[in-house]
Amino acid sequence: MAFRPRPGAKNKRKKSRRQQEAPRIRGPRIKLEDIDYKDVGLLQRLVSAQGKLFSRKRTGLDATGQRRITQAIKRARHMALMPYVS
Repeated sequence: MAFRPRPGAKNKRKKSRRQQEAPRIRGPRIKLEDIDYKDVGLLQRLVSAQGKLFSRKRTGLDATGQRRITQAIKRARHMALMPYVS
């Protein structure tokens, strides 16, 4: 039996969550070319107070960018430009 709306009722379908709103990026806007281990100011904005890296959802980066950020943070920590834990 097929679904039939009541006569006179408007056929409204609820949009999925992805269609409703665009993702809100809370972190800074970052281009892949701007990622560098020497840019400590940018890297510190992507790390929490405990030294944990923010998620892709929060940074708004794709998987490649997130991997590059992770590698840059590791290099900056190794070169003593950033602390491992604040």
